Amino acid sequence: MAHPVPNFLLGRRYILCGALAAVALPALATPSLAGVKPDMAKGAMERFKLARTPKPLPDLEIQNADDKPMKLGDFKGKVVLLNFWATWCAPCVKEMPSLDRLQAALPKDQFLIVPLSIDGPTKPKVAPFYKDQKLANLGIYFDKGRKTMQGLDVTLLPTSILVDAEGRELGRIEGDADWDMPESISLMKAAIGKAKDKDKDKG
Repeated sequence: MAHPVPNFLLGRRYILCGALAAVALPALATPSLAGVKPDMAKGAMERFKLARTPKPLPDLEIQNADDKPMKLGDFKGKVVLLNFWATWCAPCVKEMPSLDRLQAALPKDQFLIVPLSIDGPTKPKVAPFYKDQKLANLGIYFDKGRKTMQGLDVTLLPTSILVDAEGRELGRIEGDADWDMPESISLMKAAIGKAKDKDKDKG
């Protein structure tokens, strides 16, 4: 299902909910990044595209559940999974419970999932959705005006971007995924493990 977004990127791009979910894209011949290896893109993570080099993210602004501004740089020191979603996007809704279970499986002081809702007029639906779905492990964040979405060149929903502890993109996956599968957890643990190794080296 395609959702056209008026005045978004000059109207030439569309948010496509889940159209790529069934399409497996070939893994690129890319070296390991921050402990994440190309051969980890398999099973539930087969559509994970590893970046060719770690790409520093711009320090874009988002809002928390209280509408207070935050910066992406506030999360440095942790491995982060940025997940762009909306309550009206069926594939997004489908994957949220598995994202919640993934967060429950990993320590928040080392790994944090940041679900960035792009809900505009439907924004009041986000908190009740969390309650209905019993999403007890995920925080609520908003991408006001979709500025972060545009700044990170996200054109499909859902899109999840894996960010290392230094604030650099390691890779991304477009479309929904089963985030609590062993291969998904292994990929996140690999990124966390590399971050912990760097902390030891600094000590």
